[in-house]
Amino acid sequence: MLFSFLLVAAVAALVTAIASFGVLRLSRRWQLAPELRERDVHTTPTPRLGGVAMFLGLLAAMIAATVFTDLVDRQGEAPRLWAIFGACSLIALVGILDDLLDLDWMLKLAAQLAAAGLLAWQGVQIVSVPFGNTLIVASPALNFVLTVFLMTLVMNAVNFVDGLDGLVAGVAIIANAVFFIYTQLLAAETGGDASITFAALMAATVVGMAVGFLPFNWHRARMFMGDTGALLIGLLMAVSTVSVTGQLNPGSLDQKLVLASYIPIILPIAVLAMPLADFTLAVLRRLRAGKSPFSADRRHLHHRLLDMGHSPVQAVFIFYLWTAMISAACLLVFTTQSFFWPAVVAATGGVLCLVVTLTPAVRVRRWLTQRGLLRLTRSENTADERIAK
Repeated sequence: MLFSFLLVAAVAALVTAIASFGVLRLSRRWQLAPELRERDVHTTPTPRLGGVAMFLGLLAAMIAATVFTDLVDRQGEAPRLWAIFGACSLIALVGILDDLLDLDWMLKLAAQLAAAGLLAWQGVQIVSVPFGNTLIVASPALNFVLTVFLMTLVMNAVNFVDGLDGLVAGVAIIANAVFFIYTQLLAAETGGDASITFAALMAATVVGMAVGFLPFNWHRARMFMGDTGALLIGLLMAVSTVSVTGQLNPGSLDQKLVLASYIPIILPIAVLAMPLADFTLAVLRRLRAGKSPFSADRRHLHHRLLDMGHSPVQAVFIFYLWTAMISAACLLVFTTQSFFWPAVVAATGGVLCLVVTLTPAVRVRRWLTQRGLLRLTRSENTADERIAK
């Protein structure tokens, strides 16, 4: 079965890469790169239609999973697959229009709610919440609302953090790789389940899409994924989360793994810790200022890392480091069945991440230069002067 997942991920990566090359050429030929905005970090107009290529990669991966593997039960999973295709098509359509025309935030939010609602209506929803070795089952209406809220939250959290070259693609690779590992461990423990396989399929697909697009998006990016790509990644991550959360019966687990019943809830939050933190801070900041929570500004976490003196690449790697540390610590709860080693990893990794975050390399170079231990080039001097201002 692992080969089937690898095949799907490879198809997604290959098709996304080929489509990205084609979309980039067409964008340059038709001059589809938008004008620079005040909050943008890049300095030259850059196409934002990479999400189109990622959507094509997703479509190819779904076809490959259905035709060439046994990962999809064509009878039982067909409605969910069609629902995912419809929801992703809606998100892609609105995302493309927004990347080209800059749509009103209310219209984008309405499309996100409609896409999440379509998925919840077709059964991709939280049906219960694990608690100990039992399940807490709420009303169908509450489950529906909770699912739509969760999916919309994750989509916007991922989209909010998309502000630096390679940031969302790299975080998606790390987060979904960890989530995929978790699904395989969970499948080995429970003997396999359709919802777990489906979650693993979505995670593998996202990894493939992100891997195929990252070469075009790495610093200095030739193309951005735009709202289309970021919202697609967020939606698929939410789908994989919901496919496990609330559909795993803790009673099917070894009773030594009581903590594991909480992992479907904890792990998605852990792998999205940085995007969710950025989203929460942005919403609170804008509401306090009397603005729309979806209005754009230049005070996201990645902007603050740049203002601290980190280069764009350093800021991206800091996000990678935090995501990997939090995800690994959470995953260890499942594998070790205790909180001791996860706490050790979290404490040690947290200190390391804080040191890296709070010690910008440019300031270290400036300190060494002031003491005659290093000579900066003209471009580095110019960068230092800009940061000092």
